[in-house]
Amino acid sequence: MTVQEHHWLSKINWSDIGLVNVITQDVHTNAVLMVAWMNRDALKRTVVSGEAVYWSRSRKKLWHKGEESGHIQKVHEIRLDCDGDVILLKVEQVGGISCHTGRHDCFFQKLENNEWIVTEPVLKNPEEIYKS
Repeated sequence: MTVQEHHWLSKINWSDIGLVNVITQDVHTNAVLMVAWMNRDALKRTVVSGEAVYWSRSRKKLWHKGEESGHIQKVHEIRLDCDGDVILLKVEQVGGISCHTGRHDCFFQKLENNEWIVTEPVLKNPEEIYKS
């Protein structure tokens, strides 16, 4: 791809370490599924493949969502916020599980009376999802 084809990448306000925050939302329900990070390569691969690819800060490598679990995210829309520092992915979550804990989304804990209460069930045991 030429420099001009990647002109859209220059509109993003990348962090000092070359990352941008990503909010991932269910395209059908608008539920927030997860929050992650992307670098330029992850975003380019997401655009080309049509499936979400993130940057794993803990593993320090690209992470194709669902590469182990099969729970890929088919990207329907990519949006950029007004400051250019947050990307919104609207995705179809294959298998209905986006969280590594086996839940539908990563926001299954709710603060009530100064305690975190688990509000969403495990849909599939993570040991069954990640057999490696």
